[in-house]
Amino acid sequence: MSNVIKFTKMQGLGNDYVYINGFASHVTDPGALSKRVSDRHFGIGSDGLVLILPSNKADVRMRMFNPDGSEAEMCGNAIRCVGKFVFDNGLCTKDTIRVETAAGIRIVRLLKDGGRVTGATVDMGAPVLAPADIPAILPEGVDKPQFVDCPVTVDGTVYQVTAVSMGNPHAVIFQQGIDELDLPAIGPKFEHHPLFPQRTNTEFVEVLSTSRVRMRVWERGTGETLACGTGACAVAVACVLNELTGRTVDVELRGGVLHIVWDKADNHVYMSGPAATVFDGELSA
Repeated sequence: MSNVIKFTKMQGLGNDYVYINGFASHVTDPGALSKRVSDRHFGIGSDGLVLILPSNKADVRMRMFNPDGSEAEMCGNAIRCVGKFVFDNGLCTKDTIRVETAAGIRIVRLLKDGGRVTGATVDMGAPVLAPADIPAILPEGVDKPQFVDCPVTVDGTVYQVTAVSMGNPHAVIFQQGIDELDLPAIGPKFEHHPLFPQRTNTEFVEVLSTSRVRMRVWERGTGETLACGTGACAVAVACVLNELTGRTVDVELRGGVLHIVWDKADNHVYMSGPAATVFDGELSA
């Protein structure tokens, strides 16, 4: 007899996941389930699976799985939706929620309109810039304390790359004409580049002004998505490190805009954006 599990599909700027209440249901093989539910033709259709679980360190624990079944350390758009989910479902009634992730505890401050949760501001913590901790390997011949504006060769083309971790690795490239990029072709080559031993998310960025940029993202284990919260945070940090913008920047993604602040006082990155429920359903696991 199959085990019927309730789920909620949610999205933040079109970055959509299937959310399961781990307080009420048990998933024995979340990697396999993520592969099944993520399929947009034979499954529910999503950018992955998120389990919301009990925590002995925080209010709740979040585990996030990519469509290829791999587990990711952190997801910025998903964690905003986790905040909305736990509030809407009575798992936590506070306006500020502590969420345990594989990248550490993150603080989610709910944003409301008429008492309804519409989004959140998340303290994403301090960016990790030491190459060994990202992890990233500096290109041969490069001797820098940080992986900033370093030449990386992909398919015979040299790209200037800045590597940042927001709990997961990111490679940020600044260039014009990002709409014309063949991202399905170039994205996997960055993702699996030997300079990134745990693979990497990759962001291609156009700077519009000192307070606004546009980006496209290739997510590790997923492919191109409409939005990436940790990616937007990494981009904001990379902008400052390359002296392209100020510490407050709006990041335009294909699914909408995230507001990012890299606070000089505490060195933390703060991300603000929407969270929405799409529909509820049941699946057999």
